[in-house]
Amino acid sequence: MDVSFERVGFRYAVNTPFETEALHDVDVTMPSQSYTAIVGHTGSGKSTLLLHLNGLLKPTTGTVKIGDRVLTAETKGKQLRTIRSEVGIVFQFPEHQLFEETVERDIMFGPMNFGVPEEEARRRAHELVDLLGLPEGTLEKSPFDLSGGQMRRVAIAGVLAFEPNVLVLDEPTAGLDPKGRKEMMELFYRLHQEKQLTTVLVTHSMEDAARYADQLVIMHEGTAVAQGPPEQLFADETLIESYRLDVPQSVHFQRQFERKWGVSLPICLTEERLADEIARVLKRGEPNA
Repeated sequence: MDVSFERVGFRYAVNTPFETEALHDVDVTMPSQSYTAIVGHTGSGKSTLLLHLNGLLKPTTGTVKIGDRVLTAETKGKQLRTIRSEVGIVFQFPEHQLFEETVERDIMFGPMNFGVPEEEARRRAHELVDLLGLPEGTLEKSPFDLSGGQMRRVAIAGVLAFEPNVLVLDEPTAGLDPKGRKEMMELFYRLHQEKQLTTVLVTHSMEDAARYADQLVIMHEGTAVAQGPPEQLFADETLIESYRLDVPQSVHFQRQFERKWGVSLPICLTEERLADEIARVLKRGEPNA
C-alpha cells in the first residue's frame, strides 16, 4: 500500500498563544511494500510525522494519502476508522498498552474492535503467538505474568492481529539489550517480507536504518530535507553531518580503512559487507598497504 505526504504542514494548539509549527512543506513518498527509515535529530518532526500515518494527528495543511484513502484537516470519524484499520503502529514500550485479563483476549481486542468475528480473531491470536515465538500456553496467561520481552511480543501481536497493510515502528527496540534489539529488528524484517508490508521505521539507530531499510528519509526542523536509498545518502558524509547525524559504524570504519590503505570501497552499510570488502582488499594486496 502506497503512502505519501503532499505539502503537509502541522501546527499544535492552533489559534492559541501556544501555537507551534511542527511540520511544514513535507513531501515524502513510501512505495507499496517498501521499508522506509525516518531519521533526524531530536525535535526534527519524526514523531509528529508518524502520528499522521493513522490519523492520530490530521495535517493542518496538505494531504496524507494511504492507498486510496486521503487524510486532510477535514477528515472525520468513519474515514479515520477506515485509515486506522489499514495502519498498525508499534509505539515505544508497546507493552504499556496491554490491559486484558489474558494474552488471548488482548490480541483479539484489536481485530474485534474493527469488526472481525470472534472466532476469526481467536484464530489470528493463535497464529501470531506461534509466529512470534511465544511459548505454548501463553494465550491463557495474564500478559502481566510474562517477561518483558514476551510482553512486548504480545503487544506487537495485538497490532498485527487486525492485519494492517502498513506497519509503523516508533523506536520499537527502546529499552532492550543488544541481543534483544537484534532479535526484534530481525522479527520485524521477516514480517515485512513475509506479509509484504509497507514498513515505516522511526529510529535514532543509523545501524538499523542502514541494515533494514531500502529508503531513508531525513527530517530536519519540521520538514523532509532528503530522501533516497541508504547507500546513496550515507555515502554523503557532508550531508549527514550537516543535519547533526552520524553515519553507521560500518561506514565510519570503512572511511578509516580507505584512508589507511589508499583504496576506495563500495559503500558498506553492514559490518558483514565491510568484512567481505576488507578481506577482498587484503587478499589482493594493495600497493599502498
